[in-house]
Amino acid sequence: MRKIGIICAGDEELEPFLRRMGKTAVSQKAMLSFHEGRAAGFSAAALFCGVGKVNAAAATQILIDDYGVDAVINAGTAGGMDESVGLFDTIVAETTFYHDVDDGILTEFHPWLPAARFEADPLLLAAAGRVCRRNAKVRRGLIVTGDRFVDGGMRSLLNREYAPLAADMETAAVAHVCHVNAIPFLAVRCITDTSVCPGQDAFEKNCARASEIAADIVFEILRELTVIVPALS
Repeated sequence: MRKIGIICAGDEELEPFLRRMGKTAVSQKAMLSFHEGRAAGFSAAALFCGVGKVNAAAATQILIDDYGVDAVINAGTAGGMDESVGLFDTIVAETTFYHDVDDGILTEFHPWLPAARFEADPLLLAAAGRVCRRNAKVRRGLIVTGDRFVDGGMRSLLNREYAPLAADMETAAVAHVCHVNAIPFLAVRCITDTSVCPGQDAFEKNCARASEIAADIVFEILRELTVIVPALS
């Protein structure tokens, strides 16, 4: 892993990464701005893709094809699902899938998955696990993805059906594109809203702080990656 792609949904989620990266070279493709620089010692290309699965998928493919990334980290914010998940907890996706796509579309047609889910890269997950062990507010588990903000009755329905830790609108799409390109994938999402503190207002209030936390955790993971594989440093 020599060049890391960092993809966020919104500009507020990307901004902490750009500050940590320092000077970057900016280029445009498909109405998106790609920032190339360094992140925790790695060459990196970072952007915000816009909200939703199609935006996330398109941007991920461009990162791979045009910017030569050999791993992708999807970072930013998410809604907390399980009652044990609190505001500003961070969820690292071990597994992700679409909650609004029929399983057969992915198992009976391209990409012919054995099960309609995507797994995080083992090496990236191992680095994340080292961060989890020293920070109780960072957890590994399931993130589900769909093209709508999850709140109220939808949160209850998804909890009964799938028992996820978090829900968002991009993670599974990024993982999907990484899977078909054989590119390592990880998602790191900090919680902005929960069943106790729900709604779009909570997201807007908490997004900036959660985005800072997500960026901190991603940089910790990248540093741990160089400990696990010293040749990457």
